Amino acid sequence: MSARPNTATVESAAAESADPCCAAPLPVLGRDVTVPLVTGGEVTYAALDYAASAPALQRVWDDVAAYAPYYGSVHRGAGYLSQLSTDLFENSRVAVAEFLDCRPDDQVVFTRSTTDSLNLLAATIPAGCQVFVFETEHHASLLPWRDARVTYLNAPRTPEQAVETLERALADRDPYGPALVCVTGASNVTGELWPVKELAAAAHAHGARIVLDAAQLAPHHPVSVRELDVDWVAFSGHKLYAPFGSGVLAGRADWLQDSEPYLAGGGASRKVARRADGGVDVEWHTTAARHEAGSPNVIGVYSIASACKALTEAGFDSLVARERHLIATVREGLAEVPEVRVLSLFGDDAPRVGVISFVVDGWNSSHFAAALSAEYGIGVRDGLFCAHPLVRTLLGSDPQDPGECGAPEAAPGERSLNAIRVSFGAGTPDEHVERFVRAVKELVRDGAQWKYRTEDGRCVPDRG
Repeated sequence: MSARPNTATVESAAAESADPCCAAPLPVLGRDVTVPLVTGGEVTYAALDYAASAPALQRVWDDVAAYAPYYGSVHRGAGYLSQLSTDLFENSRVAVAEFLDCRPDDQVVFTRSTTDSLNLLAATIPAGCQVFVFETEHHASLLPWRDARVTYLNAPRTPEQAVETLERALADRDPYGPALVCVTGASNVTGELWPVKELAAAAHAHGARIVLDAAQLAPHHPVSVRELDVDWVAFSGHKLYAPFGSGVLAGRADWLQDSEPYLAGGGASRKVARRADGGVDVEWHTTAARHEAGSPNVIGVYSIASACKALTEAGFDSLVARERHLIATVREGLAEVPEVRVLSLFGDDAPRVGVISFVVDGWNSSHFAAALSAEYGIGVRDGLFCAHPLVRTLLGSDPQDPGECGAPEAAPGERSLNAIRVSFGAGTPDEHVERFVRAVKELVRDGAQWKYRTEDGRCVPDRG
């Protein structure tokens, strides 16, 4: 690399050595990691927990490594590295706006995560705003609206029912006050796609705005702010193959500009002056910087931009087609096991991303997930997936039944109020999902080969 690189040099240095054809599956970190089995030996780890955090794309890692020696403070330095980092940071904002097909006046605000993005938006909503949210939402979009009037909507059983439910609720609201609808793009429990465009049309027809939680949608499908006609979209880098703890809130600027900064401090303030009475007067930025106080996470932001470019270059048409093949492999395999019940709101024919949750008759879900890991080297997730009301609805349990995001205090073999979730994406090899299907069939047919016990709320192999 030259002694005086420009931003384009930094962005392209690693890409030159990457596979330009973007053949599926896309190269990700950890694809060759081996893990020990309790039954002896080792096996290549099958990472099937993409819905929690997807592995980093190799392209993203290489781009970040190429930039790292040139890391500097953003917006605050006259030095060359600071200027280069600022350029990289702001170009990343442009890349994200292009990835989301934002409108010309939309702002892209960098946050820590989807949760942080939606809490930021919740802090900017006008006084008296009424928020409408389905009980099916992840807690990140279910819980931030503590200072608003919130109407929680029951879980719909079809996409059409979702639109009808929202329309009825909006028709009954005060038509003169501000209103906001919060909806997921793809469920983090069932993987099912929601009718976002139709929900946005219903919201706007009743004078409401809408924010899209795209945490599970953006890694799997293209998201166009213009086409969907949503007012805001939020997503996380760590689900988009981009580690380092950054997120995005993108959309209309007016509520963001009219509110107090999410965090008060350097970067958010444009001018600060002492008053004669000893206090201070502050003039806040009106750009996205208004809600980006403190030193920005440049590496996290750049990793998101890199992932956006990598997915776009790979082509969502081919990525979606391959993922549909993986989904069919898993669903057809599970359908061959009578003891397995796949959880769904909209039915078997509903379009979905690579997220599938299920329960197994006669098994504690934590026990089953532990056996998949310990005996087959397969990483899945068990619990309520930080979507407690939805999972309870799908399991047909009482809303007051106890349950946690992780495994409950239930011993192997005991019934538990939780499920098993398998999730995958652009970096998943066929062998991983094939091994998963085979493992499910063997565990149901033959039982676990090892004994397990509950330790600190988790089901673990008993090595005693």
